[in-house]
Amino acid sequence: MPSIAVQRGGERAHQNYGWLDSRQSFPFAGNFDLAAHAHGQLVVNNEDIVDPLSGFDMHQHRDAEIVTWVLSGSLVHQDSEGHSGVVYPGLAQRMSAGRGILHSERNDRWRADGSRVTEPVHVVQMWVPPDEAGIEPSYQELQIGDELDAGALVVVASGLPRHRGDAAIGLHNRHAGLYAARLRAGESVTIPDAPYGHVFVARGAADVEGVGPVSQGDSLRLSGTGGQRLTATEPAEVLIWEMHAGLTG
Repeated sequence: MPSIAVQRGGERAHQNYGWLDSRQSFPFAGNFDLAAHAHGQLVVNNEDIVDPLSGFDMHQHRDAEIVTWVLSGSLVHQDSEGHSGVVYPGLAQRMSAGRGILHSERNDRWRADGSRVTEPVHVVQMWVPPDEAGIEPSYQELQIGDELDAGALVVVASGLPRHRGDAAIGLHNRHAGLYAARLRAGESVTIPDAPYGHVFVARGAADVEGVGPVSQGDSLRLSGTGGQRLTATEPAEVLIWEMHAGLTG
């Protein structure tokens, strides 16, 4: 039966380590079975604020498609395959951990004038599994800030067959696609119709047809439904997953 479950921002798991303030839509820290708590293909949706000169030192991942979306500030990425880059608002980034990769993500950057960045970075990180285990690790990024300024849904990362050739970033997952929208007050987008959907209000506030008001940190888990209008009631940024299978089929 079609359903929409609302998770308010305050209902998320919350950890504060001083240098890191993390709010998690799905159980993440410790020895949780990520797949057991997934919605559709989505197993991680973490919203983190990282202090300057801090971050995640080298650590390992495997068999995960990791999409990083920065809301403000910048995050420095380095990995054991030789990829490096600075992720900032409007830049889509995907790392495929594959058979295993080490990487670090730090808020530790120098400006061109020689001064060090002193602002926190606000970032959302999302994980879906790859179609196949043990693939070669890879990394991809692309600037899509100009497209976001149009106030419509923009494909951020996707493995859905219909997005081949036009997705900003390719995912090694044929069931999942991620969109972003950066909306001014009064602008609307339509939530894709799919077996599974996940809407995360990354900033601002909106009204969702049939649901009502949602605000920063809130998320919707849709099952067997879509087509609802989401209208910003103040400047807002939303991240929407369209998923055509759960982890069991």
